[in-house]
Amino acid sequence: MLGIYGGTFNPVHYGHLRTAIEVSEIFALDELRLVPCSQPAHRDEPEVSAVMRVQMLQLAIQKTPQLQIDTRELERVGPSYMVDTLASIRAEIAVDRPLFLFIGTDAFNGLSRWYKWQDLFNYAHIVVMTRPTFKPETLVKFYADKLVNDKHSLKSCASGKIYFQQVTQLDISATFIRRIFAMQRNPSFLLPEAVIEYIQAKQLYTA
Repeated sequence: MLGIYGGTFNPVHYGHLRTAIEVSEIFALDELRLVPCSQPAHRDEPEVSAVMRVQMLQLAIQKTPQLQIDTRELERVGPSYMVDTLASIRAEIAVDRPLFLFIGTDAFNGLSRWYKWQDLFNYAHIVVMTRPTFKPETLVKFYADKLVNDKHSLKSCASGKIYFQQVTQLDISATFIRRIFAMQRNPSFLLPEAVIEYIQAKQLYTA
């Protein structure tokens, strides 16, 4: 089974990494790919280059072999659309291999604004990573028809389902981390030390 976890990772931090490790273990994934976004469709383009964001990811996961980096969105021109990413991955793997797209609750709440969002289910299952206190509201019929309550049932088909999975969500944001660096405060324990050293050496997020 293959998992996909996208984001700008600007910069990558322990909030990303903790949830990535947890879902990798919970779903017994063969591989979880972190997919850095080049140009987000719904927000400003990151001020740090794609190359640097990938280098920070590489430093962050260098001792975590179950996490891999997939740079296909950086190799495409224009906005990054997850439906295109999933379609290209699906074309490369076995048709019956389960594919999981992991998203947070904020992304789920805005999913209907994603490009061709309904087509996402043609290529993957969607797993919404939630806090232990999260209680989903009554789901619209489109989601309710696809909802499963047993994660093991996701293995029986390659795509098309939605599942809510509790994870340990650390209250860390990349926006806050960038502010920490801009104010020249200590960012320790928010992101890996190797990433901190990289950011300081490159003098990123100083403005």
